[in-house]
Amino acid sequence: MTTENTQWKHLCPTLQQTSSRHFKSSQGRHASSIMSATVAAQKFSFPFSCAVRLSQQDEMPQKGCVQAAALHDLQENPILGKPSPVAVIGALVHDENNAQKSAKASLGDVAPAQVLVCAGASQSAVLSRQCVFEKLAVESEDQRPAAKRQLSSESAARTITVVKKSAVRKEAEEQKQLKPKAVLGQRTSLCAAAAGKRRRRRDLFTNAEVFHRVDSHVIRTGAELKEKCVYDIKTIVQRISQGARNELERLRAIWVWLCHNIEYDVSGYLGRSEKLSSPEEVIAAGRGVCCGYSNLCTEMCREVGIECQEVPGHSKGIGYRQGQSLKNVKSDHLWNAVLLGGQWFLLDACWGAGRVDVKHESFVKRFDDFYFLTDPEEFIDSHFPDEEKWQLLDTPITLEEFERKVFKTSAFFSMGLRLIQPHHAHIVTDDGEANVSLGFSRPATFTYEMTQHQDLLHCGASEQKESSNSSHGLLTVSHRSMKLQLLPPASGVYDVKVFARPESATTPLIWVCSFTVECPTPKAMEEIPENPFLSWGLQPVSASLGVTGSSQGSDVAEVEEGVFELALKTSRPLMVLCELVHPELEAAVAKRCLATQIEPSALTCHVLCPLRGFYRLTVFVRDYEKTEVKFQNAANFLLHCKGKVVGPDELFPPSLGSACGPGTRTSEAGLSKFSHTTALVSTQQGKCNITFHNQRDLELHTVLSREESKTAAVPLSRQLFCTYTDTKVTVSVSLPDAGVYRLGLYARLVPGGDFNPMCDFVLRNSCDQPGPPFPCVYSAWRKGCVLFEPRVGLLEPLTWVRFRVRVPGAQRVSVVGETRTDLKLNKSRVWEGEADTGNGLQQLKLAAASGESSEMAVLMIFDIKQLEREV
Repeated sequence: MTTENTQWKHLCPTLQQTSSRHFKSSQGRHASSIMSATVAAQKFSFPFSCAVRLSQQDEMPQKGCVQAAALHDLQENPILGKPSPVAVIGALVHDENNAQKSAKASLGDVAPAQVLVCAGASQSAVLSRQCVFEKLAVESEDQRPAAKRQLSSESAARTITVVKKSAVRKEAEEQKQLKPKAVLGQRTSLCAAAAGKRRRRRDLFTNAEVFHRVDSHVIRTGAELKEKCVYDIKTIVQRISQGARNELERLRAIWVWLCHNIEYDVSGYLGRSEKLSSPEEVIAAGRGVCCGYSNLCTEMCREVGIECQEVPGHSKGIGYRQGQSLKNVKSDHLWNAVLLGGQWFLLDACWGAGRVDVKHESFVKRFDDFYFLTDPEEFIDSHFPDEEKWQLLDTPITLEEFERKVFKTSAFFSMGLRLIQPHHAHIVTDDGEANVSLGFSRPATFTYEMTQHQDLLHCGASEQKESSNSSHGLLTVSHRSMKLQLLPPASGVYDVKVFARPESATTPLIWVCSFTVECPTPKAMEEIPENPFLSWGLQPVSASLGVTGSSQGSDVAEVEEGVFELALKTSRPLMVLCELVHPELEAAVAKRCLATQIEPSALTCHVLCPLRGFYRLTVFVRDYEKTEVKFQNAANFLLHCKGKVVGPDELFPPSLGSACGPGTRTSEAGLSKFSHTTALVSTQQGKCNITFHNQRDLELHTVLSREESKTAAVPLSRQLFCTYTDTKVTVSVSLPDAGVYRLGLYARLVPGGDFNPMCDFVLRNSCDQPGPPFPCVYSAWRKGCVLFEPRVGLLEPLTWVRFRVRVPGAQRVSVVGETRTDLKLNKSRVWEGEADTGNGLQQLKLAAASGESSEMAVLMIFDIKQLEREV
């Protein structure tokens, strides 16, 4: 037996058994139970038009029928509108004589076919035809490659098994009890039986783009008919369905026309005008309530031969009150169910046409394709039919379960969102907290809105440009989920709306789902600063901005000792700006709480917390080289400081640059091998040395500063001393007292140009003993000069001070005071000697003469302490 016969045996075991009995009884009269392909084609092959276009008499019950599955290379396909081979064709013939006549009339290029003869009501034939429509709809040219529509040469030949009508009369009697029409939940076609499970919307069409041709035609034609005041249903259906190649496209044409030409009658719904419900009235006025849409849909489907039912029930639409009980409440909505390929599907043209703006009592036209053939598992979230069977669910739900279901808008499903928790719309807080979590398969941006409870579900905005109030919750977005921790500010009931949009979109965020939160007792906590950037933690776009990792997750960061450090990993060099916000922190003070270090593959932000409570730390980045590009939000972190705080005198020094510590800027300038690789330097002795290498021999400049309110007896410039030897630079610092200082490093990148900031160091000194100043240095002190002794710039009077200094190229080095003391050059090329500070002298000068010149150039000046005079 061929493979095809095996398949038919699987699909129709009853018919196969009948065939076996027939063959056994006919062995004596026939030499073979298999007819040749030629004879079979002459007796049981029928034209395709007979298979797909049934006359009105098909609706009358018949005693028997012949169902032929034929392979036919059509010259013209009336369903697809262009030549296309068809794999399976169901043909109907009302009696054996007609079958033979039709067979003779249809001789030609018809391929041999496997023919099964069965008895039953005409509806079986209709369902077989619907099976063909189903296959054609799925395999139409818009949805599969041309290569897959080719028939192999082997498939042209079929062995045909013939079963006479008399042999299956007994089987026909057994089938008499079958209902003449498709019954809800009954497997009504071979295709459905073979599938073994319910087909979903995506099984009918991949996406709405496959209907672009149909939709464009309907919208254009609908406008023309409206302009010509054409209100006749039959005429409208004929015009809009022209060019539709199958049952699915005809239904699509009706759906699109309804959504684009009928508006919801808000005035009628509110009782301010008479409700229009008859199809003619609705078409003429161009408006109607839900029953107007459903009635019109049913009438239009009848015109194209699509079985359509009106389904009454409850919906969570306009007028629905959150938390209300629908028990013993009359249903208030109507939608439709249509039969396609032996299976029922759901659609709601009223919801597909747009939405009602409750506040302004107006209708907002917005075509919503989601409600066209919606999957029952998603439809049940907002539509509950009066009759359980119209749920179309394997496991129907109760009215109470429907009331508890979380309301999800069409955008929830179109964006591929998934509800993780909670499973019910009403949430009661636990210790003042409530949690909502959504999953997503495609990157998305989220925000939310929490307001005092209102009865109507569809009130307030359905879109959000930015977060309106995020001070009562924490929204965090991870790789594949969104978590929202709600913290109601007071006892009561609140409405929570969640909004979302695709990550790459720039349109407003759309309402996706709603909850009610009941808070018996609020959680006692400090105020959370508002987050206008939608979520906490790294933003979903952070990776595309160059930020690939963070030392801090999306949870609240507990700050110890008032100090916090954030480290971000980057995939390329970035510039960074940070913002720190506290409900009671002034902006000027907040700037002194931040210090950022910018490195080629990392960003570090040091944070000080001068107040207890919650802080928002926001990070903005842009590509390092693209100075014309705006900074974009990459991350937001919630910090909580509940212990020790930083004092006002411990804040970072004012005028701190954006680049602290060695990083991208210093490496580009050729400054490398820093002894201190971080931006913060602490000392307990009041002094330190910072060394690095100057590969490009740039001219450098250093600046030491602190809070302006503090003045020093000696200029802070005297607390710095720089030494250049070969490529190595040493910056020596002696701090006058305890506190926080800024050490700025500058370089002249081009000769004659300005000094450009390279980086800042934050010096924190905990030593109370004042550090002595360095000598005052002049321009003659240049590269290669080294001061060994004395290393202080304030000398004691009436003492001999030892001097040791290296001055390359010098012919003479002297210390000049009351007298001149010449230093001697030793074997190590160091000038050394002792000089007297004298009595009453104010300064000693270190000078040098180079070459043959006898003039001495001052290298540096040392101050001498003055003795207190007796009165």
